[in-house]
Amino acid sequence: MRYPMAVAMAAILAGTAHGQTAPARPTAPASTPATPSGQPAAGALNPAAEAAPAPAAPAPEFELADGIVASVNDRIITGYDLRQRMLMLILSSEIRPTQENLPAIQQAALNALIEERLKAQEITNYETLKVTDEEVGAEITEMARRAGLTSEAYLAQLSQAGIQPQAFRENLRTEIGWSQLVGGRFNSRARASRYQIEAEVRRLNEAAAKPQYLIGEIYIEAARVGGQQAALDGARQLVQQIVGGAPFQAVAQQFSAAPSAAARNPGDAGWIVKDTVQPALQQTFDQLQVGQLSNPIPVDGGVYIIYMRDKREGSSSSLVSLRQLMVELPETASEADVATATRTLEGLRQGLTCDNILSQATATRGVLGTDLGESDVQNLAPQFQQVARSAEIGSVSTPIRTPLGLHLLAVCGRRVGGLEAPSQADAERRLRGQNLAVLERRYLRDLRNDALIEVK
Repeated sequence: MRYPMAVAMAAILAGTAHGQTAPARPTAPASTPATPSGQPAAGALNPAAEAAPAPAAPAPEFELADGIVASVNDRIITGYDLRQRMLMLILSSEIRPTQENLPAIQQAALNALIEERLKAQEITNYETLKVTDEEVGAEITEMARRAGLTSEAYLAQLSQAGIQPQAFRENLRTEIGWSQLVGGRFNSRARASRYQIEAEVRRLNEAAAKPQYLIGEIYIEAARVGGQQAALDGARQLVQQIVGGAPFQAVAQQFSAAPSAAARNPGDAGWIVKDTVQPALQQTFDQLQVGQLSNPIPVDGGVYIIYMRDKREGSSSSLVSLRQLMVELPETASEADVATATRTLEGLRQGLTCDNILSQATATRGVLGTDLGESDVQNLAPQFQQVARSAEIGSVSTPIRTPLGLHLLAVCGRRVGGLEAPSQADAERRLRGQNLAVLERRYLRDLRNDALIEVK
């Protein structure tokens, strides 16, 4: 497992800071600004949104006194600690410090230090959980290798940026230990059941027929930054920095309170189905073009920044598995014959399932049973298509009249055709990641609620 802060620094020191993961096709406007390393920024602001913030002023110097700035269960955080974490945050996110955004950077750094203290204290409760110097060294060696440097050169570059190697090592030690603790404690609870996986596959298949948006997100939680106005002001500063060249993923990793901040690609919210989000977000999704970045979007409890990575229409290929019972009736059949057939099928329908429908046909005189297999909905008889598209999996329809007779349809499966079709393995990985992230956030929240935290 790689550790977020360290990975960001490794990428930056290699000259390949976290870039965006927009589609390869050149969809962003030609005026999209570039990062200092030559990479494209997240994207242009939505032209339908409010005017972009004014360009940032030259970066200010910042100094903090060396006294105690906070304590966590009597373990202190000093001004030195806070300066070090601010430098790590600035380096890893490529945010350019300004007079306007320094308070937000300081608050984010302080929050990170408080959580680090809580994690470190919790780790000490597990005597068998010891992160050795060798493990920390191995991680630094791997990070340096990815940056094309030796370990010594890598740490020297951190020192040149003002980050003391010892502070960096201790941060890394805590993150390694916390990752091991969370994985060991919650691994079994994070596993999804077979029922959950099957339900997720069905949900993904049903969603695949609707328009979808591949989203990058940053969420500034008002409660963590001093209120809604502070969240809005901070979000405006981040938009300015991203448009000016700071990589979206690195900014999301350090400033976002959304679960996606801890994703393999920080800020990656994945494919979002139309009309499954708050109206303010959906309106923005509809307005943004691929490669564009939104202005801050206030919602209850905080503010979002959205990066539109891609869009796609719903899949045109929807496959459904059907089985049927049928009473043959020509188009010229009398109303009396149709009524008799209807009573027969209605009498059978209540107890039918996908598992017994064919055996019931064999046991009932005058009724035929057929496994129709898997078909594209568009290729089915028009009378069958509505049931095939919308009926619940496992349900049996009311009698349906066609030129061939009267039918009961059992919908036994549904999936997307083509490359977008989700697999059970995909669904299982998705659910496990979501479950583990929820359990970790709850764990850290409980530690914070139980702690004595004082900010000077």
